[in-house]
Amino acid sequence: MKLSMGSWSFAFGPYATEPKPLDEIALRLAGAGFDGIELSGYPPHVTPERYGSASARAELRSLLSGLGLGISGYSSDLGACNPTVPGNGEKYLQAFQRLADLCHELGAPMIRVDTVSAPGSVRNRDYHDCFQRLADVWWPCAEYAQQAGVTMAWEFEPGFIFNKPSEVVAMHKRIGHPAFRILLDTAHAYMCAVAGARQHGKREVLEGGISEMLDLLHGAIGGVHLIDSDGSLLSDDTSTHVPLGQGLIPWPAVTPKLLALPGIEWWCLDLCFYAGAWELVEENLAAARGLLQQAQAHT
Repeated sequence: MKLSMGSWSFAFGPYATEPKPLDEIALRLAGAGFDGIELSGYPPHVTPERYGSASARAELRSLLSGLGLGISGYSSDLGACNPTVPGNGEKYLQAFQRLADLCHELGAPMIRVDTVSAPGSVRNRDYHDCFQRLADVWWPCAEYAQQAGVTMAWEFEPGFIFNKPSEVVAMHKRIGHPAFRILLDTAHAYMCAVAGARQHGKREVLEGGISEMLDLLHGAIGGVHLIDSDGSLLSDDTSTHVPLGQGLIPWPAVTPKLLALPGIEWWCLDLCFYAGAWELVEENLAAARGLLQQAQAHT
């Protein structure tokens, strides 16, 4: 298993006013001993505007390869064309195609997406139709991703609609495309499967927690974000991300299941919105390696 870290960890939240430059992040991760980096598609990092030319993309590839860093994935910014809103399908597809092409040229194997809409933003009577509309928008995106040689991975979380375990499973089955996968962030999985945070209608949790969710999604997962959860929401919005080993996730039970997921090459460490993430790079990497060693010792 190769370990990467999301560049957004040093650009969002506490770092928003003074985000770390991408080249500085790459140098930091390489020096710490990471195998790769997961790229943020949000400003000021890898936007299609900033890396619109072939020369700019070649320069980024050269920078990362020169540091010995692979690319585990790309986190897309598609918030300007909400796929759950009627009439946005074509606009969303065009924007997605542009980013999938960017991933292809950079050698990023995965493009992350989300549902954009916040919980509570869709009326009860429109909820089912919204689910179907999203699936209809995402299927041609998955088809294009496959043609571009990229996996499309949906990251479910409390900050966006369709975050119940049953909805995640249902969306994967509804789309039914080999290029459409699930991106499992362990903190989000805890908040969705254990806490049942910000769900539509009746709260849904799993008795077996993350372990049960991994069983439900076995074979459907295309990417993993590795981070701990303290069981809380950040600003009543998304999952609070805390360093590995400082939260509530039962790693001895969860890590072997993560390791057993088919086709997963990377674990991406994610300290999104965490103050002090820059100072914890080496410590979090050591914790992830420790989890790997423990899991491998029991397989």
